[in-house]
Amino acid sequence: MTTNSKRDPKKRPTADETFLDICDVVRKRSTCLRRAVGAVLVKDGQVLATGYNGAPRGLPHCKTCLREELKVPSGERAELCRGVHAEQNVIIQAARHGVNIKDSTLFVTNFPCSICAKMLINAGIKKIVYRDHYTDELSLKLLTEADIEIVKYK
Repeated sequence: MTTNSKRDPKKRPTADETFLDICDVVRKRSTCLRRAVGAVLVKDGQVLATGYNGAPRGLPHCKTCLREELKVPSGERAELCRGVHAEQNVIIQAARHGVNIKDSTLFVTNFPCSICAKMLINAGIKKIVYRDHYTDELSLKLLTEADIEIVKYK
């Protein structure tokens, strides 16, 4: 067995950096034409599930974006989109495999919308670490009321 003696241990990424990097890899699977989002649920330093946004399993991917065509502003009229959000998919993926996500941390590329916030609250997520802000005041209000720790990663 060989070791890489040239690796600088001071440059080792933090756990948060690592899990957000995994989010970036996961979001490459997104089929959304408007915004690619990746999510990772972590508990005790271990990845539990991943999710990205896109059409429901087995259905065709979008060829055009109805929300773009209708000029719907970001954060409004989510019901017009056929895609499932990354946060929803990470919860669904865990459920499909019988993984307990209560008290886990969600790492996500974008701040969750209010619909996802409600799901995250009910799923028992205790902390959210995100990179890019997404303006949804109701989401922030709900998550704060639910006493979920929110960290914007710099």
